[in-house]
Amino acid sequence: MSTPDNWQKSSFSGGGDGNNCLELATTTCTPAPTFTTIHLRESDTPATHLTTTPTPLFHLLHHIKTGRLGTPLV
Repeated sequence: MSTPDNWQKSSFSGGGDGNNCLELATTTCTPAPTFTTIHLRESDTPATHLTTTPTPLFHLLHHIKTGRLGTPLV
């Protein structure tokens, strides 16, 4: 797995110089089947990051937004 070099700050981080933000990057794995890997990290600790794929991240965010975090998918 390659380490991304295209980290982007969250739009919710504001425009200040502080390090209180979430950064996101993607890498694409090839050859077939091709899939995208999403990398998330806290700007305070850039050496530590979480790696996932779009579907589990979608489900996590959906459950957070709907207040159903911790309930099983049906």
